[in-house]
Amino acid sequence: MKKTIVLPIVLVIALALGACAPLAAEEPVVVPEVEEVVEEVKEVVEEVAPQTIVDIAVADGRFMTLATALQAAGLVETLQGEGPFTVFAPTDEAFAKLPAGTIESLLADIPALSEILLYHVVPGAVKAEQVVTLSSAETAAELPVAIKVVDGKVFVNQAEVIITDIEASNGIIHVIDSVLLPPADIVDTAVADGRFTTLAAALQAAGLVDALKGEGPFTVFAPTDDAFAKLPEGTVEALLADIPALSDILLYHVAEGQLFAADVLALEKIETLQGKSAKVSLMDGKAMIDGAEIIITDILTSNGVIHVIDSVIIPPIDIVETAVADGRFTTLVAALEAADLVETLKGEGPFTVFAPTDDAFAKLPAGTVEDLLKPENLETLKNILLYHVVEGKVMASDVVTLESAETVLGQEVTVRVEDGKVFINDAEVIITDIETYNGVIHVIDSVLLPN
Repeated sequence: MKKTIVLPIVLVIALALGACAPLAAEEPVVVPEVEEVVEEVKEVVEEVAPQTIVDIAVADGRFMTLATALQAAGLVETLQGEGPFTVFAPTDEAFAKLPAGTIESLLADIPALSEILLYHVVPGAVKAEQVVTLSSAETAAELPVAIKVVDGKVFVNQAEVIITDIEASNGIIHVIDSVLLPPADIVDTAVADGRFTTLAAALQAAGLVDALKGEGPFTVFAPTDDAFAKLPEGTVEALLADIPALSDILLYHVAEGQLFAADVLALEKIETLQGKSAKVSLMDGKAMIDGAEIIITDILTSNGVIHVIDSVIIPPIDIVETAVADGRFTTLVAALEAADLVETLKGEGPFTVFAPTDDAFAKLPAGTVEDLLKPENLETLKNILLYHVVEGKVMASDVVTLESAETVLGQEVTVRVEDGKVFINDAEVIITDIETYNGVIHVIDSVLLPN
């Protein structure tokens, strides 16, 4: 009995003594080196699956409509592919800007939906710093988008880029505030706009609709209805009854190639389909084509680009056409025809012509003009006419700095200024600087006669 009681008592005492014994010293904590921590973080990051463009769009929460559209169009796997892609991603708010029912209609028209979605995708990874150097980019829909920077803001077509350079494992996302819609051709775009009804009617009348619906690309400087309304009363009606003249004017508004605003401003003149060049200039910070202001730029279409202008531009006419249209040079025109110089003065030039009026020819002795127009005197007539022509475009400001000028005939005319009046030989210059397509006309009050 005593032995059985003693053993438990001994155990209890032993445990108590052990509890009262001092604690063993803790081992020191080892702080890992920074390099070890970095390596561990890298390992963790590498274990996390990289996020594709679609993954980021879904996780972000602002692109649910885009994600739904991609799913419906069967493009999720494409944009989860290797790429790289650059996606201009419209937010849910951007989709909400579309007319009511548009999204539902598109979800029921998968080919149209796919084209719109692919129009937001550019092959390759194009960061913001590269985007701003471009004027356009070819999309996966095989249609270009226009790119421009206005007041420090970047626009793709008419959509503003509001967030840039969201990097994905297979490309780049730039967020935009509007949905990009693939463009129609030039004619359909003009008709749908509503501000070009006169232009559309003119194109139809001139038989140019099919041409501007063609492959192109074309650059069109499109006058609004207000621009046509600036023309003198009855002009539009007269042109609609004169198809050759109408076609001439319309083709003067069209250039070959796709010239964005930056391309236009880099030029001094643009060769038009009419065959003559339109002058490009900057005036008080405004871009001008001939005398018309370019008020809207870079409306992209499937076969080119439209720039809106505030006035109709008229093809410049050559020296002979100008003389004929003026009405004061009927004798000069008849003499040019008789001397076979019309084609010469309709040529490229440029020429400076000191043009005698009908009154100037009337100052010659009676019968002189009739004699000069006879076949046996045409060589003399030709020499007289060439004595009125100087090679090059010499404006009035340059004329007054000269003492003489060599004519196309090979003989010189003298130039002098007296009492503020300018004289060529003894003929007074009464009107200056009538500019033409191939030179300039200065009107004189007497016929010049060579030695």
